[in-house]
Amino acid sequence: MDERFIKKLLATMKCGICGNQYQSGNVNILGHKEDLWFLSVFCPSCKSQGLVAAVVKEGKVTEVLTELTPEEQKKLSLATPPTSDDLMDIHSFLSDFDGDFSSLFDK
Repeated sequence: MDERFIKKLLATMKCGICGNQYQSGNVNILGHKEDLWFLSVFCPSCKSQGLVAAVVKEGKVTEVLTELTPEEQKKLSLATPPTSDDLMDIHSFLSDFDGDFSSLFDK
């Protein structure tokens, strides 16, 4: 497995202390044996350091399990993604929602 790929993969992870994303320049590969990789990470935001042991395997893509019919999958794939305004509307609704679905759907 390519070391650049491993560093890039770890750069998608977030710091456990401050939640900021690591940068590939702050990921160092210490070594590996087969699929087990040992890395050190440094967070430039909070200055924390950590050690990571990760199992990274190459292989086939896992089959997606779904209860959707092929027609439903096609319909969803053609749908317009939600906008940031949609997400804000949902957030606003959920912040005031009391969890009573019965009264919500009785309307």
